[in-house]
Amino acid sequence: MQLGRVIGTVVPCVRCEGLEGVRFLIVQPLDRTGEPKGHPLVAADAVKMAGPGELVTYEGGREAALALDPWFVPVDHSIVGIVDEVSWPGWKSP
Repeated sequence: MQLGRVIGTVVPCVRCEGLEGVRFLIVQPLDRTGEPKGHPLVAADAVKMAGPGELVTYEGGREAALALDPWFVPVDHSIVGIVDEVSWPGWKSP
């Protein structure tokens, strides 16, 4: 499980079977201090509640495909939780 911040949305014009109605969001991965790390990525919104500006947890790989219903849809990353608060030495809250 990794932490990221939702920074935007993606609107696909064509979707694979099983992904009808699933929202896609742009997530900026964060390091242990809450600073951006690496390049943004696109994640399917498995919680169906995440939005721009929110701190989220996401999974990649096989686990991302298991987070959606039906299972094993063609996604590389899925948002699996919305974070209310982080308590970690050195964490910088926005």
